[in-house]
Amino acid sequence: MSPLRLAGLRILIVLTALLGLNYIVWRWLFSVNWPAWWIAVPLVIAETYSLIDSLLFGLTMWRLRKRPAPSPPPPDLTVDVFITTYNEPEDLVLATAAAAQRIRYPHTTWILDDGDRPELARAADELGVRYMTRAASWTNKPRHAKAGNLNNALMLTEGEYILVLDADQVPDPAILDRTLGYFRDEKMAIVQTPQYFVNVSASDPLGSQAPLFYGPIQQGKDGWNAAFFCGSNAVLRRDALMQLGIAGYVEAVERDVHRALRTAAKVLTKARADLNGDQEEIADALDDVTEAVHSARESLRGNRSLADVTYDFQQRVDAAARRIVDADVGSMREDLAAIAALEADLSDTDTPVAVLDDAALARLAEREWSPLGAIESVRTLIRAVDVGRDDEAQPVLPMATISVTEDMATCMKLHELGWHTAYHHENLAHGLAPEDAGTMLTQRLRWAQGTIQVMFRENPLLQRGLTLAQRLMYWATMWSYLSGFAAVVYIAAPVIYLVFGVMPVQAYSWEFFGRLVPFLAFNQLVFFVVSRGTPTWRGQQYSLALFPVWIKACWTAVLNVYAGRPLGFAVTPKTRQEHGATPWYLVRYQLIAMVALILASVIGVIHLALGNISVLGVGVNLFWVAFDLVILSVVIPAVRYRGFRQEETA
Repeated sequence: MSPLRLAGLRILIVLTALLGLNYIVWRWLFSVNWPAWWIAVPLVIAETYSLIDSLLFGLTMWRLRKRPAPSPPPPDLTVDVFITTYNEPEDLVLATAAAAQRIRYPHTTWILDDGDRPELARAADELGVRYMTRAASWTNKPRHAKAGNLNNALMLTEGEYILVLDADQVPDPAILDRTLGYFRDEKMAIVQTPQYFVNVSASDPLGSQAPLFYGPIQQGKDGWNAAFFCGSNAVLRRDALMQLGIAGYVEAVERDVHRALRTAAKVLTKARADLNGDQEEIADALDDVTEAVHSARESLRGNRSLADVTYDFQQRVDAAARRIVDADVGSMREDLAAIAALEADLSDTDTPVAVLDDAALARLAEREWSPLGAIESVRTLIRAVDVGRDDEAQPVLPMATISVTEDMATCMKLHELGWHTAYHHENLAHGLAPEDAGTMLTQRLRWAQGTIQVMFRENPLLQRGLTLAQRLMYWATMWSYLSGFAAVVYIAAPVIYLVFGVMPVQAYSWEFFGRLVPFLAFNQLVFFVVSRGTPTWRGQQYSLALFPVWIKACWTAVLNVYAGRPLGFAVTPKTRQEHGATPWYLVRYQLIAMVALILASVIGVIHLALGNISVLGVGVNLFWVAFDLVILSVVIPAVRYRGFRQEETA
């Protein structure tokens, strides 16, 4: 973008922000209808949410970056092309593999088959493409879906750079020629290109193309060195991923050590309390272990080498354990001697030896065995700080596994380590979008769930290593998925007024409109300027119309993160799913909302005719209803959509 055009955009952004702040502050201080707080407060909170969303969008656009064409790539780089697949049709995967073979820059093409299909392996061999499935080490271990598939391949290949493609993303022969030049920057980790779909009609009823995201939003994030990795059509530097994997391994071990040490302190305290007064040597040994725990925790807080901390800790525990074992062996010998003496005393009687054995066993059972418990506690501690990570198929996991969408989490971790990313705005692969509403909703739900998982598990606002701008860029994307709750309020407010006459604002005054309308107008003007003719309305519709999906994503992600409830990983089908009759149930909540809005409008007109509510109030809310209906109406052509090919040949 030219400096003059960027300056003009920034002026618009500042004016929009000032108008929005002026409106929302006035709303909170002077316009909330407190007697009807139960709808007034949710509405002003929803408006505040929308203003923050607008401010974050403005910040994203502040450094809108249009990169010039990169320099040609060096001639001697080694590249692996990974085509990830699970259950996609064989011919689709092979078509992508054949196109990958035609990429001009020298490379090795791999099919990463998580479905482990022998027939696909044979077809790949005939095509001259390398084939890979999971190694045996993954048996009975967490698989981590696509992230696990990529991690498995990263450990078994050697290319300096990796081009990641979904099974349906057919690459242009020039894709590597147009992207590898960015890696002349030694800190460049990822170059992302758009995801463009060939099976989408001009009307794009399912909102698949996302021209606002794969355009101004990615270019804006790129200006802040926060362009996202989107899971496909991207080139990644292996060294960056391996550094990320090692850093993640160290973090995981550190978490395990901290957890083990916290548990150790509790175990040792209990073991110490259970000792008899005459077990001073054992008590001293346990005290030594307790001191080793405290020392290890202090060393970790002081950023001492993890290897040194665990080594010293284990050495001290081993020494203490030997003292405890020696002391306990002595106690056991005393017991055996006592039993022998008892047997000698009774040897001149007619009492069978078996009775003596039973008496000895009873005597041993009554004895306090807390020293042996202490030994086991110490042994448990040693096992707890083992750094082998036997719970994973691979101790080093370069692709992040904290979310069902591995791309954002991986990219954020790379930015934390100081790596750079770039967005190259050129369609260099052509994929297949969902061809029915059910598949689209499954895809959007997974995206939202993964994003919300990252938000709760590793809130970008709290992550060290990210710049303030990068934190806000990640947060902006996460924040957008909370729009479902605001949408419910925006639907409910006009219904409540038209049916019950309850106003969420003190008055529909000129002061109200004089503050709201300019903000809304300038906000849309910013969209118009940054899009420059790119159709963004469909995306704006879906951001509100899919409110049930966004709410479900938030709820299920919260249950997953805090209650351990699994989400699963739904692979987006690459072929149209047959439903028979129109599956209206998929959008039942939107249809219920539309019916409620229409009925409320009829009731509102009746109230107006009876003189129960004002003309201005009815007019404003009927306009509001009409806007809501226009937004929600996108689900009707979506659910009736039967695929691009059928539509074109009808």
